[in-house]
Amino acid sequence: MQKNLHPSVIKFKEFVKDNPALIMEVRNGNSTWQELYEDWYLLGEEDNRWETIGVKPSPNPEKDDDKKTDWVSTILGTVQKMDPNQIQHYINSLSQALGAIQGVISQFQGSQPKQVNQKIEHKHPFSFRKD
Repeated sequence: MQKNLHPSVIKFKEFVKDNPALIMEVRNGNSTWQELYEDWYLLGEEDNRWETIGVKPSPNPEKDDDKKTDWVSTILGTVQKMDPNQIQHYINSLSQALGAIQGVISQFQGSQPKQVNQKIEHKHPFSFRKD
């Protein structure tokens, strides 16, 4: 009984079937399926990362000039492909890491002796006068 898969997972499976070098990459322990899927999802099939693994680039009918002039639509397409929940998770992780770094820095700043000279004046808190 197979669950209904997300369309992007189906496309990734097709990409893997067309490029058996990915299977060897996982079997050799160099990558995990999750890493490869995330890279495929975020970077696309035409990224240079796949050439380092041994994946043959798919024939692209577009000209290189069109890609250079259409960079705005490329960026917008990439933003639309991103998973908002995963981005939120990464932002939260980054925020926690920055908070931890700030805590460490404040501890180091707090442990340094302060060189501010303070005058200690002992004044009576109440001003009573003798009659």
